[in-house]
Amino acid sequence: MSSSTETFQISPEQAEIYEATFVPAIFAQWAAPLLDAAGVRPGHSVLDVACGTGILARTAADRVGPTGTVTGVDLNDGMLTVARRLRPDLDWRQGDVAELPFADGSFDVVGCQSALMFFPDATGALREMGRVCRPGGTVGVQVYSGLDAQPAYRPWVEMVARHAGPEAVGLLSTYWVHGYLDTLSGRFASAGLEIADVRTLLGTARWESIDQMVRIEVESTPLVDRISDEVYRRIREESREVLGKYRTETGADVPLAAHLVIARKR
Repeated sequence: MSSSTETFQISPEQAEIYEATFVPAIFAQWAAPLLDAAGVRPGHSVLDVACGTGILARTAADRVGPTGTVTGVDLNDGMLTVARRLRPDLDWRQGDVAELPFADGSFDVVGCQSALMFFPDATGALREMGRVCRPGGTVGVQVYSGLDAQPAYRPWVEMVARHAGPEAVGLLSTYWVHGYLDTLSGRFASAGLEIADVRTLLGTARWESIDQMVRIEVESTPLVDRISDEVYRRIREESREVLGKYRTETGADVPLAAHLVIARKR
């Protein structure tokens, strides 16, 4: 993930876990729909912004074929190490979304999947994506829908807040921050991009268990340090009830809503 102030880095070993676990469980499902919506076709030049281990870039490479080009850019070298291992034939660059290392108008399509919420200046990031997109080209962004539109995560976050206090809503809401289309549309407009299409999809976060979901969602935020062991125990226990209907024979399939926003460079 990329930002002008973010210095967080993960190791290649951690990036391998991300690729093996979270890409198939959550992120891979959005790649093809985003490329469909953006109209990626053979011969296109495509940039994957905040590419991580490169699922969007790899999927795009299969579409643009030998006459096209695909580049992935990320601030995190550990992610890029895994991306290069998986597809050494693609162009992987280390760079910051606040100042992308490409000339104006370099790409036909600029895509960004599951990352806009991590940028300190989301409007500035969209402006940079537009800058490196050719005139009339396409900027395609996938974001998660707002918490109100999340059929599983909304009742779960509300339950956590009952036990942990109202601040828990904010601490657990990073993923939903750009899910409100009125606000997001304003960001695109301020970045000089004209929205051409918005598609809302209901996907699935596939967890090994409800306990795994709770552990990752809570322990990846400061919330874990602000609650007692007893409160955490109650959260885990009630999570099994709130999310129980999503259990499967192999784990838990939790619905996850997202928006695909497609814009043209003016």
